[in-house]
Amino acid sequence: MKHSFIDKYSDLDSLIHRLDPRTKFIASLAFIVLVVLTPIRNWQAFALYFGLIATCLAISKLPHLYVLKRSLVIFPFVLMIAIFIPFFKPGEVVGSYNIWLWKVSVTYDGLLILANVAVKAWLCILSLILLSATTRFGDLLKGLKQLGVPEVIVLILSFMYRYIFVLVDEVMRMRRARDSRNFGGGRLRQLKTIGNMIGTLFIRSYERGERVYAAMLARGFDGEIRSLYQLNFKKVDAYFGVAFCLVLASLGIIFW
Repeated sequence: MKHSFIDKYSDLDSLIHRLDPRTKFIASLAFIVLVVLTPIRNWQAFALYFGLIATCLAISKLPHLYVLKRSLVIFPFVLMIAIFIPFFKPGEVVGSYNIWLWKVSVTYDGLLILANVAVKAWLCILSLILLSATTRFGDLLKGLKQLGVPEVIVLILSFMYRYIFVLVDEVMRMRRARDSRNFGGGRLRQLKTIGNMIGTLFIRSYERGERVYAAMLARGFDGEIRSLYQLNFKKVDAYFGVAFCLVLASLGIIFW
């Protein structure tokens, strides 16, 4: 399989791509914090936030369809968490519905909260897509380390990104082996086979982790990741960071 899950378009050439990972991370974090803290009823602010992130996405030259598909992934999780808020939030009733023996009411305040959660989640995921798609994952981890993120977290993220593809390949091989043996039968048999596959994958993953760790120790690993490539903070990073933060500060002052 093609192992380009997160930073698929990190090799493009644009102003956003050339920025230091630390600059992009701090700008994304500031954007997310401001979006989350914006009061619910300031819809004009959310429109301007979208305009700001859409401008950055246009500058980055990322494919629009790719960004849209990636951003829509967040909505099932939002609905799973917040879908019941309109039915339980007290307030002005928009409509009442009879579902079997129950009568449920939808309130205006509940719909407002649901829309607020969905819009904020979508804006935040757009900023994360911009960050991850324009930055090589290794450079992003190096930037996080230099910003003071605990090294153990950086190591976990690094190994997760490296070996998640190995596990996916392992699952695909197990699936082909299962299908070649005429996978079928009743639902109970199918569930039993899938359960055995999950258990086997867990054991193989554990054993692979032990072998990788032993190999690292044999090569003198002392817990620190070293690299010949060093990040370079340039003037354009300072200009972009200051301009972006000034825009965010202006929007915060206007709508708060």
